[in-house]
Amino acid sequence: MFEKRIIPANPLQAGFPADAATLDRIKSVKVSLSFLPLKRPISDAKVLTGRQKPLTEVAFLFAEIETEGGYSGLGVSYSKRAGGPGLYAHAREIAGNLIGEDPSDIARLWTKLAWAGASVGRSGLATQAIAAFDIALWDMKAKRAGLPLAKLIGAHKDTVRCYNTSGGFLSSPIEEVLENCQTSVASGIGGIKLKVGQPDPMEDLRRVAAVREQLGDFPLMVDANQQWDRPTALRIGRIMEQFNLVWIEEPLDAYDAQGHAQLAAALDTPIASGEMLSSAQEHLELVQLDAVDFIQPDAPRVGGITQFLKIMTMAEQKHMKLAPHFFMELHVHLAAAYPHDSWVEHFDWLEPLFNERLELKDGRMVVPPRPGIGISLSDQAHAWTVSSETITA
Repeated sequence: MFEKRIIPANPLQAGFPADAATLDRIKSVKVSLSFLPLKRPISDAKVLTGRQKPLTEVAFLFAEIETEGGYSGLGVSYSKRAGGPGLYAHAREIAGNLIGEDPSDIARLWTKLAWAGASVGRSGLATQAIAAFDIALWDMKAKRAGLPLAKLIGAHKDTVRCYNTSGGFLSSPIEEVLENCQTSVASGIGGIKLKVGQPDPMEDLRRVAAVREQLGDFPLMVDANQQWDRPTALRIGRIMEQFNLVWIEEPLDAYDAQGHAQLAAALDTPIASGEMLSSAQEHLELVQLDAVDFIQPDAPRVGGITQFLKIMTMAEQKHMKLAPHFFMELHVHLAAAYPHDSWVEHFDWLEPLFNERLELKDGRMVVPPRPGIGISLSDQAHAWTVSSETITA
């Protein structure tokens, strides 16, 4: 005979710890705006072709969520050149919608925040503001479980292939780029990405040839930052086949999914794109058209981890490879949870913001063992903060 057991409605009555019960509620949300100055202005193809000015600083939106039960989570979003104050303003407006809510209901809270700002849509600045809250909630959930975020989601690996971008900008002369490449390889980086897309494509080819000669068969990528039209991308892409590149990134306008699909079908070199898209829905077209070999979503840009996971699921069905853009401190967790080949982008720019550092080993980035995302704001991050507000009941 089987023993009949009565399961109490309240988990606490069954002897479960308090944090196992869905009794906790969000009591406060702090949003902050900080500006991280770069050591020197940097330029990519968008600057050399006159579309933008050199990048001198990055604006960061921080969300710090606390619960009645004493749990906390840290979330981050960002904007380059413009938009930081807008992110902060939108976040302040919608933050109150989280007060009193169960922090475990992350997907429902994402939708609630999206509807709170529905008038400004579900992409762009609106989703990037939501991202900070969403990431903070996931950080908290992993901390409550005592797990790194990658383990909470379901890791496929404990290390992720890692490439460096920050040493290959067009604002650096080729001699400096070659020196940066040597330093990066010596530090344990597993790949080098070089910026291209200059007004004179022949100069791009000379720079790529010089880096390839120095690196030998070491993994090398190039990034055109959306600067070519379709004929130019095809012509230059064919010439670059000789360099055995891991990928050509953003050869066309970020929203030209059909053009990327045609280019991917015509070239042996893999195509990568997706970093500038600001929703899961916008990535869907890339996936449906087989427009990229490497999909490159940026969690803060698409609305956080909740939306990023949707993109991962879509891309997995097409056996695409994954190479998240920027913010390695978060993306190493997400890339580790992807079943197919993945890379993470190494930028040391953000290191002053956090107390912790990531480890490189044999060309790969190690998923940190700390609970949650595994980062905390440094004193320097607080010093760079220009405005903050705490919302309570």
